[in-house]
Amino acid sequence: MYTRKPGFIAALRGFHGKTMGSLSLLGKADFREPVGILYGGPVYHVPFGDADAVERQLETCRQVGTGIAAVVMEPIQGEAGAIVPPDDFWPRLRELTRHYGALLIADEVQTGMGRTGKLWGVDHWNVVPDILAAAKSLGGGVMPVSAFCSTAEIWQVMMEPNPFIHTTTTGGGPLACSAAIAAIHVTLRDRLWEQAAAKGEYLLPRLKDLAARYPHIFDPAFNGDGITGKGLLVGMHFRQPEVGYRVAAGLFRRGVLVAGTLTSAHTIRIEPPLIITYAQLDAVLERLADTLDEVNDK
Repeated sequence: MYTRKPGFIAALRGFHGKTMGSLSLLGKADFREPVGILYGGPVYHVPFGDADAVERQLETCRQVGTGIAAVVMEPIQGEAGAIVPPDDFWPRLRELTRHYGALLIADEVQTGMGRTGKLWGVDHWNVVPDILAAAKSLGGGVMPVSAFCSTAEIWQVMMEPNPFIHTTTTGGGPLACSAAIAAIHVTLRDRLWEQAAAKGEYLLPRLKDLAARYPHIFDPAFNGDGITGKGLLVGMHFRQPEVGYRVAAGLFRRGVLVAGTLTSAHTIRIEPPLIITYAQLDAVLERLADTLDEVNDK
C-alpha cells in the first residue's frame, strides 16, 4: 500500500507464519507446496545472510522493471535453528533497501522482546527497520496477540484517505492488549534482555563443550561445532534427523521440553523462558549429557 510495488524478497529457510501472505514469504517447500498457489505477486528467495545475493536480486528486478515493495527477514532465523547472519548483513540490508527504494521489514516474532540478548534482534547491529512485526512473547506466552510497528509516514496509508481500509474483528481486543502492555512493562522493568544475554553466555559455551565430546553426533557444517544462536535462542544441529529425534525423545523422558524445526529434528531449538534460573540451566545440561551418552551408546 505504501510503495505501490508488488514484489518481495525473503530468505531461504525463513519462517514468517502459515497464513496466506506470510506463508508466501516462507522459505520452505514443506509448508508451501501442500497448500498450492499463494500470494499472486512475485516473491524471490535468497540465501539468508548473503547480502550480495540480496543486492543481485534487487538490481535484477530494477533492470526488468519488477518493483520490490520490501525485503523481509528474521534478524536471526528461528525456525531454521537459530541461524545468526554475518555482522555486516543487516547494516547492508538497510543500505541496499534505501538505495533501491524498498522497505526493510524485520520479523521479530521469535527474536523480539529480549530473547536474543537485546530488546530487539536488530539491535545487535544497530539497525532500525521500516516495519517491525512482533508477537509470541508480546503476550507473555499466554495471550494470542501480535503487532505491526512502523513509522508515522508509513502508517498514514492505513489512516488516509480511508481509515477502514484494513480492519480486523478481534484486533485491539482489550484482554490481549492488556497482556501485551503487561509483558512490555515487565520486560522493561526487569531488563529481561540482559538476563537472556547473561544466561546465553553461560549456556552456549557449555553446549559447545558437549558438542565437542560428540563430533560424530553434531553437524559441524553449522558454526563449526553444530551449536548456533544468541541469548536464549539456541540451535543444536545434528548430522541426521534420526539422531535429533532420539535426543529430543531422551530429553522429553527426562523432563526437558525442546522443539524441533516443525518438519524435522535435524535441528533442535532450546528456547527457555528468559527467567530460567542457572540451577535449571545446569539441570538441562546434565540431562542433555545423559541423553547424548545414551544416544551415543546406541
